[in-house]
Amino acid sequence: MIGIRREDKSKWEARAPLSPQDLRELTARHGLRFQAQTAPFRRFKDNEYQAAGAEVVDDLRACPIILGVKEIPPKFLEPDKTYVFFSHTIKGQPANMPMLRRLIEQGCTLIDYERIVDEQGRRLVFFGRYAGLAGMIDTLWALGRRLEHEGIDNPLTQVRRAYEYADLEHAQREIAAIGERIRQQGLPAAMTPFVVGFAGYGNVSQGAQEIYDLLPTRAISPAELAGVAADHRTCYKVVFREEDMVELTAGGAGKFDLPDYYQHPEKYRSKFFPQVRHLTALVNCIYWEPKYPRLVTNAQLREMFGGPTRPRLHVIGDISCDIEGSIECTVKATEPGEPVFVYEPATGQVRDGLVGNGPVILAVDILPCELPIDATVYFGHSLSPFLPALAQADFGRPLAESGLPPTLQRATIVYRGKLTEPYHYLTEKLRVPSSE
Repeated sequence: MIGIRREDKSKWEARAPLSPQDLRELTARHGLRFQAQTAPFRRFKDNEYQAAGAEVVDDLRACPIILGVKEIPPKFLEPDKTYVFFSHTIKGQPANMPMLRRLIEQGCTLIDYERIVDEQGRRLVFFGRYAGLAGMIDTLWALGRRLEHEGIDNPLTQVRRAYEYADLEHAQREIAAIGERIRQQGLPAAMTPFVVGFAGYGNVSQGAQEIYDLLPTRAISPAELAGVAADHRTCYKVVFREEDMVELTAGGAGKFDLPDYYQHPEKYRSKFFPQVRHLTALVNCIYWEPKYPRLVTNAQLREMFGGPTRPRLHVIGDISCDIEGSIECTVKATEPGEPVFVYEPATGQVRDGLVGNGPVILAVDILPCELPIDATVYFGHSLSPFLPALAQADFGRPLAESGLPPTLQRATIVYRGKLTEPYHYLTEKLRVPSSE
């Protein structure tokens, strides 16, 4: 029996790990049995799961395997169960160490979607594209309203927040119509050249670009930024790769080498900020850890916004949303209802909303929940192939003999109450013994 838990991290969370259609197909083709925990805020309703063959229940105590989306509060974790969800623990995130500690204490098994990867380390089960889609919609919404506050009437004021659209198709249709108006009528002169930069090129960035490309875009290289023309019918797009964002430190020998950068980031420094000066908006889509250089620091923003003229940068859409991370001024996460704040570089203070002397920061850390139907369907399609093997695994045996395929073994952070070998490094964060 596999359980689908209701999400309780945020009132905005309406996703599920499987859609009713996924559940119906898994039941028919593989004989899997499901219970769905009753969830009034889930976009797919209880009766839809019931019609697909699931038993709808108040609790999942009868389920040895439980699927979720976001972190599970420690008090809800039950002994000896197998949990599959985004734990957000692999960086040793302090906020989630009590949850990880409780999983260990309860003798549980934790399989993390984020670690379901192929032999090349490419993720196989993810919401990243939908974070990019929703994040770009919200970034355009924030940009339109910030420009309007500055007295610039602009077509982006017609963009709504992602959750205000019925679904992704609805959002795409309306933003495409705005793009057509720009083609026909152009942008106001005060808004040109209109340039949006994308840090990163993976799934998140591709989703964000998919929305931006509904406007009349023209791709340019980072080298072209400084000389870009003020074309009122063009929305410029520039995508930054690692070699555009960092360089060897003074005295470093040789050219940029991507594997070397990931193995020895201490040899590199950021060269990104001078390019930010030419952007109307920056959309951050990179994976970041403290060992890597930051893209934007508070000191850089203080210098940029401390001059006599208004900088071109209006909005930072921080889809990655690492608190005080690659975008140092992302000092907190926000929610879809109040998705932005202004960072005041002169004082280091933040002010919710769109008003202030500094960039508007979009920092929603649950962006895919704004497109819950589309995101659930996409995610469930990628997760479903792994569930028959998960259901048949023997968790009473050692991990290597459990019957879990190698892909799921690599994604197992805790097995029967112990950190698995690849995650022993978390012992220091937990201060508990770790062994296979």
